[in-house]
Amino acid sequence: MLGSIRRTIAVLRERQILQKIGIVISITIIATACYILYHSLQDLDFDDLMEALRDTDRRAIALAALCVAAAYFTLTFYDLFALRTIGHGEVPYRIAALAGFSSYSIGHNVGASVFTGGAVRYRIYSAWGLSAIDVAKLCFVAGLTFWLGNAAVLGIGVLYHPEAAASVDQLPPVVNRIIAVVILLVLVGYVVWVWLKPRRVGRGTWTVTLPGGPLTLLQIAIGIIDLGFCALAMFILLPDEPHVGFVVVAVIFVSATLLGFASHSPGGLGVFDAAMLIGLWQFDKEELLAGMLLFRVLYYLVPFVLAVTLLTLREVIVGARNKRVQEALAALDETTKQRPTILRDQGDGGI
Repeated sequence: MLGSIRRTIAVLRERQILQKIGIVISITIIATACYILYHSLQDLDFDDLMEALRDTDRRAIALAALCVAAAYFTLTFYDLFALRTIGHGEVPYRIAALAGFSSYSIGHNVGASVFTGGAVRYRIYSAWGLSAIDVAKLCFVAGLTFWLGNAAVLGIGVLYHPEAAASVDQLPPVVNRIIAVVILLVLVGYVVWVWLKPRRVGRGTWTVTLPGGPLTLLQIAIGIIDLGFCALAMFILLPDEPHVGFVVVAVIFVSATLLGFASHSPGGLGVFDAAMLIGLWQFDKEELLAGMLLFRVLYYLVPFVLAVTLLTLREVIVGARNKRVQEALAALDETTKQRPTILRDQGDGGI
């Protein structure tokens, strides 16, 4: 059966059917989000929005910033874990942290994170001897960690509170609960599958050995912690009234994040916001938007500026170092060229 699935996927890729389906899905999600935002924000009071931003508790903003920092710290372990998985454990944590933080910060904002994040990673890791294929494998393992974590959070959250997902997807709670059970069964089945014996995906030099059972559980834990801190930051920035439980916010947040990711829009712009507005309809619109804007500043804008600054400094330092090395090699080469002449002159003087 697995062979049949692989052959079907190969045929779909060959005919670019999967790519066309992906484009249709992205356009549909973005168009739906634009329609929702247009009707939701028609009566938006800009003055009330600015007042809600000014009235936000500074301590809440600081606490949300700490949660965002913790989430990005957890993100760095996506790369560290992936490096160990593909057999490049010699790369130190500080490099994995720089690559992970920079690639996700820039990828989140620019969009098409698979390509932008991969380009950033290659720029950093190539200095440590990783090839383009190695970076592609690393991105695959890091992406697998992300999706495993999302599946776990979404499955557990929707199973516990299916009404939260119903506010986003408009499906009956019983249907959402069934979907959650299916997600969790697939997740458990995957863990059992990789636990029984080593599993490999890909062909030739593109082959990746998947993490075993215990390491897969570690992957899931990393993903859950990352998403948990992100959802907690959003939860802290929400208005105090009416009270909505953290699990409800987490389910809606993850659903909105996945929809934004599927749309391929930069930072899920528009799509994430529309899903949050629908899912958290019980909040005052201006106060909810204020919290979402602050979250975007903390989770998207600030890390993006930091990442660009760090990469710029790295390029300046590496460029200066390479220039010194080239000058030293040029000086050594000049000395080498002059040495035979000096020796010959000394020999002539002795005759």
